[in-house]
Amino acid sequence: MRPNTDSPAVAGSAAAGPMVSFDNVSKNWGENHVLKALNFEVRAGEKVSIIGPSGSGKTTILRILMTLETPTQGLVKVDGDVLWDVKAGDRPRETRQMRATRRKIGMVFQQFNLFPHMTALENIMEAPVQVLGMNKGEAKERAVELLNLVGLSKHMDHTPPQMSGGQQQRVAIARALAMRPKVLLFDEPTSALDPELIGEVLNVIRDLAHSTDMTMLMVTHEMRFAEEISDRVVMFDHGRAVESGPPAQIFKDPQEERTRTFLRAVLQH
Repeated sequence: MRPNTDSPAVAGSAAAGPMVSFDNVSKNWGENHVLKALNFEVRAGEKVSIIGPSGSGKTTILRILMTLETPTQGLVKVDGDVLWDVKAGDRPRETRQMRATRRKIGMVFQQFNLFPHMTALENIMEAPVQVLGMNKGEAKERAVELLNLVGLSKHMDHTPPQMSGGQQQRVAIARALAMRPKVLLFDEPTSALDPELIGEVLNVIRDLAHSTDMTMLMVTHEMRFAEEISDRVVMFDHGRAVESGPPAQIFKDPQEERTRTFLRAVLQH
């Protein structure tokens, strides 16, 4: 079940600059400062895991990249193109460039968000046909390839109620890949799964991380998994990046006391 890195269904990037950049990005909800003048970059092809306590701003980063949240201020670029450029007090509107840049990004959510009346195959075909204008024959061919990639070729005619949570999340991963994103985001992709189903989803993500040059950004509470698949781990707390470094440093020799405290708390369970 290892992806073919030359497959047209799994896109990567050879961009020279950062694939994702946050320049002085803040996000406030009233007096609640969720992100505080964040400066953050992800290189093309890099696999980055974001860890930290609940409410530290981790998921907000992903939601800003998906244009589900508007930053209060700051500049966000993806693959060299501006996604957000917000001056303090501005209320930016969606633009054609924003929509085009947003299409470079795919996201796998905590909840699977599949159409319950559609089969696995139809769920994967829907966005390429409706958003990219792809003909149904090509969309079906890609969907079949992706279902094989995530180990679900025998389930293509099943609807979500006929599948386990782990199978649904694997369909959701295939759906995100169907748009050929340059950046793939994961927002705690196993948090809604029963413990015995977590492994099958992590195996798919592991194969993608090890076998493709796709840029991946993952928010996770699976510390050992983050240690295994990441090029870099970033510790967040109170809207700031407290510490960033290779997994061996973060998990074996963290430099910041806040990182040490957090890891002691989560790794003892």
